[in-house]
Amino acid sequence: MQITMLKAKLHRATVTRSELGYEGSCAIDGAILDLAGIREYEQIQIYNVNNGERFTTYAIRAEEGSGVFSVNGAAARLACPGDIIIVCTYVMLDQQEADLHKPTLIYFKESNQVSHSAHTIPVQLA
Repeated sequence: MQITMLKAKLHRATVTRSELGYEGSCAIDGAILDLAGIREYEQIQIYNVNNGERFTTYAIRAEEGSGVFSVNGAAARLACPGDIIIVCTYVMLDQQEADLHKPTLIYFKESNQVSHSAHTIPVQLA
């Protein structure tokens, strides 16, 4: 049996650009892609905290160190510069792999600078 698990999460990044006329995708600072283990052209899910939109696209590499998160093509209608987004990737694992798996979680502060990273999400308190 296979189970879908969170592979990586970029938590609360800020959209820097939205390019309707650009070929679809989401351009992400290359250093951030490397840190999170997200490959160029890998499928990503984007969750827009500002408007509740959730959509699927793929990652492309933006200039390293630029802090760019550019939502492109038709998805540019779903996220505007200044919106806060969560970007997730998922992986299919068998039961044994899933038991050992830890996702890569990257958290952001202003200007899309990395605040910290982790491999577990704190338990939600009642």
